[in-house]
Amino acid sequence: MDVQEILEYRFLQIDSFYLDLYKVLAVVVLYFVTRFALYLVARVMNRSKRLDTGRKHSLMLIIRYVVWVLSIALMLETVGIKVTFLLAGSAALAVGIGLGMQQLFNDLASGVFLLFEGTVEVGDVLEVDGVVGEVRKIRLRTTELLTRDDTILIVPNHKFVTEKVLNWSHNYEKTRFAVTVGVAYGSNVELVTQLMLECAEKHPQVSNKPAPMINMVSFGDSALEMVLYFWSEDPFGIEMVRSDLRFAIDKAFREARVVIPFPQRDLHIRPSNAAFPMAKEDQNEGN
Repeated sequence: MDVQEILEYRFLQIDSFYLDLYKVLAVVVLYFVTRFALYLVARVMNRSKRLDTGRKHSLMLIIRYVVWVLSIALMLETVGIKVTFLLAGSAALAVGIGLGMQQLFNDLASGVFLLFEGTVEVGDVLEVDGVVGEVRKIRLRTTELLTRDDTILIVPNHKFVTEKVLNWSHNYEKTRFAVTVGVAYGSNVELVTQLMLECAEKHPQVSNKPAPMINMVSFGDSALEMVLYFWSEDPFGIEMVRSDLRFAIDKAFREARVVIPFPQRDLHIRPSNAAFPMAKEDQNEGN
């Protein structure tokens, strides 16, 4: 047997459809060529300095999906399966399935929008339904967030398109945060401002540009409410930064004898005869 006869050896034949060694080898070659091409594209993109890590991941994910779809379609054509025939034959089935899988298709479409728009990227810190997490993976249907509890939160992609999501790191290197504290009425507010700013300036995770600032936001029921605004490049670990600042402010206030008051209420007690003046009159009338 020569090489041509070996390549044309048929493993399977059903009516006009057949599968020979030549088609199998062609599919295998297409598979490895696709993987090698994606590997080269990934290396070129990783060396590029024009795109950040999030953009590279999103763009590479789009390229990977497109290339694999085209490659699989070409593989099917190679073995003799017409892609147009499959699409036409499955149209009716797709309509029925689509009615029951609208949410799935919504998530898939949302995933495509996210990858093209770049509003959510790998490494971004998001707040979704009150949970803060760092984006680790963006897939077509879901996105994985690493929470502060070191757990993985899987979020359907439609939430990022149809609902409000707080992105703490989108388009900005630094994010503003706040720590609120109340001081007693009569306190030296200039001293309070100085102490709070010193605590912020000493913390390594607090940025000096923009510089921290203090606002008096309200005359509360029992305290003057002061807010320390500061900027940080570490939004994911910001709760520890806030905790450190609260500890430092509490220590500085105690050393400077600045009082953080408890909630206070005035209770007025009236004598019984004053509280019920009609009771005595009623007794006199009865006598």
